[in-house]
Amino acid sequence: SSTLSTNGLSIPVNTSSANANSVIGTFALGYYRDIAKGFLLGVGAEYSPFTGSSGNMTVTSAHALPNQNISKDYRYQKKDSFNIFISPAMLVGTEGMAYAKLGYTGAKVSNYNALSYNFSGYSLGLGYKHFFSGNWYGFIETNYANYGSQTKSTTNTLGGGNALTVSGTNSLSTFNGVVGIGYKF
Repeated sequence: SSTLSTNGLSIPVNTSSANANSVIGTFALGYYRDIAKGFLLGVGAEYSPFTGSSGNMTVTSAHALPNQNISKDYRYQKKDSFNIFISPAMLVGTEGMAYAKLGYTGAKVSNYNALSYNFSGYSLGLGYKHFFSGNWYGFIETNYANYGSQTKSTTNTLGGGNALTVSGTNSLSTFNGVVGIGYKF
């Protein structure tokens, strides 16, 4: 949701964002400890330093200034995301492990107009690891992160010296599927 303000007049605008879909890499470390026969409890951290593909965001208003419509397209990107989690797990046979994740997560989102947001919130995940020869394993998991929302404002000068203030409340959530390989030390 957003509002434009100029010369003491507040003008509602419509904001729409498209999903940004991409393939990225993540580094992760974790530790599991036995808590009962066949059950483990783990802790871990994940970090993705890579920038995903950008998504489109459009801001429009039909009532900005007399005889003027405003429509502006922006691009945004999620980057520098992290997740710190606990992970209850259950052994499946002699070579598998099913697990859940509950964590604290954060990410930076910026657009090409130099506005950036540092979001943080919670994450949930489910996964399965299958151990192969030696200490190598493959895994598949799905994760959801809700980063909450925040409000930011910026002021620009229009022709004629009029100031235009844009204030917007943005929220962020992500859903991902992960397939990977790992090594148990």
